[in-house]
Amino acid sequence: MTEEMTEALKQAKNGDRNASERLIEENSGLIWSIARRFFGRGVEADDLYQLGCVGFLKAIQGYDEEYGTQFSTYAVPKITGEIRRFLRDDGAVKVSRGIKERAQSIKGARSLLEQKNGREPTLSEISELTGLDAAEIASAETAVGPTESLQRETGEEGFTLEQILGDFGQEDRLVERVSLRETIDRLPEREKCVIALRFYHSLTQDSTARVMGVSQVQVSRLEKRAVERLREMLVQ
Repeated sequence: MTEEMTEALKQAKNGDRNASERLIEENSGLIWSIARRFFGRGVEADDLYQLGCVGFLKAIQGYDEEYGTQFSTYAVPKITGEIRRFLRDDGAVKVSRGIKERAQSIKGARSLLEQKNGREPTLSEISELTGLDAAEIASAETAVGPTESLQRETGEEGFTLEQILGDFGQEDRLVERVSLRETIDRLPEREKCVIALRFYHSLTQDSTARVMGVSQVQVSRLEKRAVERLREMLVQ
């Protein structure tokens, strides 16, 4: 980080409005790159950008050089968090009550089986206990689960979404990780299910095919289409 940037951050943190506005202007590309991840969620682009600016200003106030990270790296989750918080609280991104109740049932079953068997339960065991099929379980857990990492590997193949979607720079990679689950939620249901089973539950294509009741070839095609859609949405 340059001395000029360091000085501007100090001034802005001390309440210098001109320094804050200059930093926002100089980093508008970063803010827009994050705001674009949430297009199509019922909020105007300019409003998303303004929310991103609020997050950016909060990052200025919270940043400390002793963290050992670049300011931009620190700012990315702050900007994203501000937008996501608005979308969640404003209701623009909703998870239905039925999905939430289903996910809670799955969570309870998972905990019960872990205590009983002393290990992570399989999808089939959770399915038997809850009466839900494996695809429903994967879909519900993905909908309400934490933001998915690009580095989670599939089953036998060992591929990660990060490897499949492309090689991003440090800041872009951070953006992708915090927004990937929201992007997955925009996929058609069958493609979302494939991604959930393949990367969230680390199943092979053959296992995914058995869960969904389709052929391995169909899974391969669905996965390919899903990855193509994700790549298009993530680079917009």
